[in-house]
Amino acid sequence: MIKTEIIHPELLSALAKCGHKTKILLADSNYSFVTNSAPNATIIYLNFAPGMINSPFILEKLLKYINVESATLMASPADFDNTIEKEYQHLLSPETEFSWLTREAFYAQAKSSDTMLVIASGETRRFANIILTVGVVRV
Repeated sequence: MIKTEIIHPELLSALAKCGHKTKILLADSNYSFVTNSAPNATIIYLNFAPGMINSPFILEKLLKYINVESATLMASPADFDNTIEKEYQHLLSPETEFSWLTREAFYAQAKSSDTMLVIASGETRRFANIILTVGVVRV
């Protein structure tokens, strides 16, 4: 048994294959994981039950293994208080570039061949989908 914060074997394997500029989609529980993902992406199902396991928890653990140079979120309506967006910004480095795409443009990016990994969460909040672009590891 390994003694790391992530012990899910398929997730560790998929993370190890993600190089610089690879995209990782962290999807909420309402996301259509199969139809709105890249055909060759590995899908890791961590959506055990609604509210379990939530996206900020997964992101916090991922950040122990990868650097993130940019994050793309699905744009929410102007009158929507997107609390999860604030949590993501708190967890990610202040240098992380953030961008927002319309629903259709977000789906198009999620379906691109650059998206190698899709993580299905149990996150129930709306507009919780985020695409992470893997950054370089500075030695």
